Amino acid sequence: MLDRSSALLRVERHRCSTPPIEIQNAKIVIHITGSICEFSFRWRQQFRRRYPDEFLDKSNSSGKGDYQIEYEPAPRITEADKTNDKKSLQRALDSKLYLLLYGKAYGSPTVPVWHFPEKVYESEETLRKCAESALQSVLGELSHTYFAGNAPMGHMVIQPTDNAQDSGYKRFFFKSQVTATNEFKIGKCEDFVWVTKDELLGYFPEQAEYLSKMIIS
Repeated sequence: MLDRSSALLRVERHRCSTPPIEIQNAKIVIHITGSICEFSFRWRQQFRRRYPDEFLDKSNSSGKGDYQIEYEPAPRITEADKTNDKKSLQRALDSKLYLLLYGKAYGSPTVPVWHFPEKVYESEETLRKCAESALQSVLGELSHTYFAGNAPMGHMVIQPTDNAQDSGYKRFFFKSQVTATNEFKIGKCEDFVWVTKDELLGYFPEQAEYLSKMIIS
């Protein structure tokens, strides 16, 4: 399964100070009681760069007269939202999107169904290698994707049905993220959509409870 996400990096700053430091040898004892941070600050103040007055005047007059900056934020509602274009990644900008394919899938070889990109495990070195192969067969290449970890994020045990010829199987889910692109050429399917979590659950009513717990947002 493929989704779009973002991360928030928080940097915390703490005030630093140093206790008195005593340097001692056989003949001399030196006591340093000043703050190293304060000394560093005074040193930088003494030799800080001096900017021309013309530059400072332009900086102080930002937003006034000739130096006024006109800025208009981009709208949160895109054209894809207005037309409900679920083939576009430029929609539901405040939510993560997940890729679903429509076509023949394992467990439903004759009737097309909605499903995640998938592949039957064969002789791959790891399950992640199998997941990468499944995604690559749909996208063509993986240069704009990032797999989060080597272990599955979840799995489902599919029980055999009366019409099934096999004896049941396990389906493992891996999380992969979109990076540095807004468009993919999706292949090997009859149709595809990019959907939010709430929309995704509507495609899998029987597994909605499990998927809702596995997918955080």
